[in-house]
Amino acid sequence: MMLIGCDFSSSPTRRKPIVLAIGAVAGSRVQLTRLENIETLSAFGDWLRQPQAWVGGFDFPFGLPRELVEHLGWPTTWRECIRHYAGLTRPQIRETFAAYTAARPVGGKFAHRRFDKLAGSSPSMKWVNPPVAYMLHAAVPLLLDAGVHIPGLHDGDPQRVALEAYPGLLARELIGRRSYKSDDKSRQDADRLIARKDLITALEQGRTRLGLRLKVTHAQHDALVEDASGDRLDAVLCLVQAAWAARHGAPAYGLPADLDPLEGWIVSA
Repeated sequence: MMLIGCDFSSSPTRRKPIVLAIGAVAGSRVQLTRLENIETLSAFGDWLRQPQAWVGGFDFPFGLPRELVEHLGWPTTWRECIRHYAGLTRPQIRETFAAYTAARPVGGKFAHRRFDKLAGSSPSMKWVNPPVAYMLHAAVPLLLDAGVHIPGLHDGDPQRVALEAYPGLLARELIGRRSYKSDDKSRQDADRLIARKDLITALEQGRTRLGLRLKVTHAQHDALVEDASGDRLDAVLCLVQAAWAARHGAPAYGLPADLDPLEGWIVSA
């Protein structure tokens, strides 16, 4: 079974591509096979449609908060909600969500999914820093169009299993809240370099509650360290989360039985 870890960009380019970490799990060892870059959303959609078996962890939200969806009067079944959301433009999303937050009290501007605080993830309606609402808008319709299986949310091809992953959840377990990446070149400093090295070492030594050890070549190790943006390392963190899910297997892949079928769940949260 091929495993996928995906660091996603909602506006991919050659300089800021979608990064796929591809590997496999054997026992407690996760082997990184290769890293791939995808430079357009259409190419990402094409990749998803390929007839191959995989379990993937994807770093973008798969659903919106139920509280938000109900307030806006949008469809409350996942597929119909995603189709409605895909029909909006980014300016419409920003205006709608900005109006929602403007009417909310300080300290409670954003609606959250049930597991956001547990995972430490940003609310999926956030359109800046990071723009995860746009990531959902760009990516999830591609999953739906590709016919992949999304446990708890959508029945599709059981050979291609997509799960919501979040690299920050695993990174914080290993190195706390130390920053290990930045897209701003002026902030790509020695402290972040050391944090990336420490994070990779912890993954290799299996110092996580997931019970998995990462195996990489020397060249792969250097590539992960040298990528100051952290995109490659984030893809690998998602790969490890996908491995944990694959070991749990169908039908739940480690997800809780009581997950909200509109909101979804972050694997291993």
